[in-house]
Formats: sequence, C-alpha cells, structure tokens
Amino acid sequence: MRLQDLRPPFGAKKNVKRVGRGTGSGHGKTACRGSKGQLARSGGGKGPGFEGGQTPIYRRLPKRGFNNKFKVEYAVVNVGDLERVFESGDEVAGEELKEKGLIRGYDVRVKVLGDGEITKALTVRAHKFSDGAVSKIKAAGGSAEVI
Repeated sequence: MRLQDLRPPFGAKKNVKRVGRGTGSGHGKTACRGSKGQLARSGGGKGPGFEGGQTPIYRRLPKRGFNNKFKVEYAVVNVGDLERVFESGDEVAGEELKEKGLIRGYDVRVKVLGDGEITKALTVRAHKFSDGAVSKIKAAGGSAEVI
C-alpha cells in the first residue's frame, strides 16, 4: 500500500448537486426550488424563533436582570481546609490546591477565608485574603502572599 493508492471507501463521497446551471443539467430554471412561494425567493423561509405567527417565546417572556461582564469570580478556600490537607512548612499555591482537590478548573482566582483554625506554618499564595485569614496564618507562623 502506498500513499497515492489511498482512497475513501465507496459511497463516502458524494457529488455536490450543482443547481441553476442550465436546463441540460436537470437542475436548471427554478434550481430545485419549485415555482413561486416564500421558499422559492432569495432569503425566503422563516427565521429561527418563528412560531407560525404566534408571538415567539423570546417576546412573551419578560427581560430581567443584568450580567456584569467585568465580574471576577474567586474559588474560595478556608484556612481550616489548608490545616486539614497540607503539612507544616508547605508552600500553598493554585496548583497545589488543585492537586489536593480544594479548587476545580484551570486558571481560577483563589481567595482564602478565615473559617476554621490553623496551627501549621504555611506559605500561602493567593489572589485575595480576608483579614481574618491573614491574621490566623501569621499567628501560626506562616505567611500570606498576594499574587
């Protein structure tokens, strides 16, 4: 077998129907659209959301709310979780938190909150810290670094 001998299996490729190329082709004149009517016209047919003349659902339902495209969401981790999962002297950052299963997803921002107690000296790197979390981490002999 050589590269030039490779062919798609029979029936896998079908010739494109060339319409509007003269009467001899069998697909000329009306170009397989029939004669007259909405679907015979260019741009004819009903658009998406058309419900047979009934008021479409996107017009029947009220418009509510607001989506802030600048909103920044954080994955939340508590100091009690850090105490439970990490050993004393460990460096804690996004990758370590993901490996231990404390956060999900890629490229997420992390905020450390002060719920729980911590006794281990950890070096914690995160995007945000609550005041309570910083004081508890420092009281345990660790450090809190903002990325």
